Amino acid sequence: MMLKLFDLSLKLSGFPIEEGKKQFEEILAVPKSDYEGFIDKKKTEIVNFHLQNNSFYSELNGSGTFNNWNDLPVLTKKNLQKPLSERLSKGYSEKNVFLNKTSGSSGEPFIFAKDKHAHAVTWASIIYRFGWFGVDFNTSYQARFYGIPKDFIGYRKERLKDFLSKRYRFSIFDLSDEILEGFLKHFRTKKFDYINGYTSSIVLFAKFLKQKKIILKDICPTLKVCMATSEMLFEADKLLLETQFGIPIVNEYGASELDLIAFQNAEGEWQVNAETLFVEILDDDDQPVPNGKEGRIVITSLFNKAHPFIRYDIGDMGILDEKSMLKKPILKQLIGRTNDVAVLPSGKKSPGLTFYYVTKSIIEDDGNVKEFIIKQVKIDAFEVEYVSENKLSDDHIHKIEEAITLYLEPNLHFTFTRRISLERSNRGKLKQFKSML
Repeated sequence: MMLKLFDLSLKLSGFPIEEGKKQFEEILAVPKSDYEGFIDKKKTEIVNFHLQNNSFYSELNGSGTFNNWNDLPVLTKKNLQKPLSERLSKGYSEKNVFLNKTSGSSGEPFIFAKDKHAHAVTWASIIYRFGWFGVDFNTSYQARFYGIPKDFIGYRKERLKDFLSKRYRFSIFDLSDEILEGFLKHFRTKKFDYINGYTSSIVLFAKFLKQKKIILKDICPTLKVCMATSEMLFEADKLLLETQFGIPIVNEYGASELDLIAFQNAEGEWQVNAETLFVEILDDDDQPVPNGKEGRIVITSLFNKAHPFIRYDIGDMGILDEKSMLKKPILKQLIGRTNDVAVLPSGKKSPGLTFYYVTKSIIEDDGNVKEFIIKQVKIDAFEVEYVSENKLSDDHIHKIEEAITLYLEPNLHFTFTRRISLERSNRGKLKQFKSML
C-alpha cells in the first residue's frame, strides 16, 4: 500500500483529515429534499456559536441573539483589519488554529484563522472537487505555477510542502522567454499529471508555446487537466490554453480565508461549493437578489468556529444561474478579479500577483495599512498609494523596497503616497496592481 504523504502531512500539522472527509461525505449524502433544512441548521449553529463565543462578532451584530438571517450585518474586510487576537472565539488562540494571510488582491489584506477541524473539512472539499478530473493529491504529480517566499524559513517550508504534495513549483516572479524555455525542459522530462496555478502566469506560458508552435501534451503525454486560479480567466485565454496545452482547462474561484467557492464541473458549469459555504448574491441594501441578477458575492463559512466569516462580502460581483438549486448552485458569471502584468526594464514579465509576496512586507497585524494600490507609471517607475493610521516610516519603506528588489529586480523607482481614500471601480472594488503603460 502506497504511503499517502499528502494526507499524512495534514495529520502531522494537526488537521484531522479523516474526520473532515467523513463529515464531508455525510453532507454529500443529504438528499436534495432535506438540504434546505440542513443549511438552515448549519447557518443557525454557526451564528449562535459566534454570538455566544466571539465578542468581536456579537458587538458587530449589536446583540447576542438573532431572528432573521437577512437582518444580520454584512461583514467587510475593513471590519477585519484589527489584531487577530481581537477577532478569535473563546478557546482559540494563534497556537491552536490554522493561521494565514489573505493575498491582498483586493488591496485590503488581513490575517485570518480557521479551527483545525474546519480546515480539514476545507481540504476534504478541495480533494473532492479535484477528484472530478482524476486528480489525487497523494499520487498525482502537479506542475505548480505559483510564487514562493524568498526568506530561508518560508522557502524551505514551501519546498517541504511541495515534496509531500507531489508538486514541482515553477516560480512565477520572472516569466521572461529564457525562464519559460526552462519551464519547457521540465515538461519534456517530467511526468506531470496536472497543472495548477495563477491564471496570468499560465496564459503567458501558453502564449510562449504558441510562438514556438508547441502543444504541451505532445511533449508531456501524462498531462490530464489544468486548473487556473486566483485571477479572471477570459474565454479567449481559455481557448488559447485548451489549444496550446491540449487538455481540459478548469476554472476555479476561491479565497484563502474560506475555501474553493466555485469550481468548474465536467459539464463546464461553475458549481458553487454548497457543502462548506453558504453563498448569497446581495444588492446594495444587503438583501438577496433573484437568481439571474447581478449583485455582491457574500459568503458564510458554515464550519469555522475559530473566526467568524458570516455574510462576508468578499469584494466581488457575480450572478447565480437561474437553474441554481440549494444543493447545487451554479455561478453564471464572476465579475472582476483581473490582474495586469508588469513588464520590467530587463524584459522580465511578472504577473500582478507577484505583488502578493511584496504585500507580506506591508501587512502588519496592527492593521496600520488599511488599503493600498500599486501602479506602474513607467517601465521602471511605480507609484504606491496607501491608506493608513500612521504614515509609513522611512525604515518601513526601505524594507518594502528591499522586498521589491528581491522579488522583481533592482533599479526600480517607487514613490509612496499616503491618501485619505483610494480610487475605486464603479462597483467599489480596488485593483491592487494596475499597469498604466
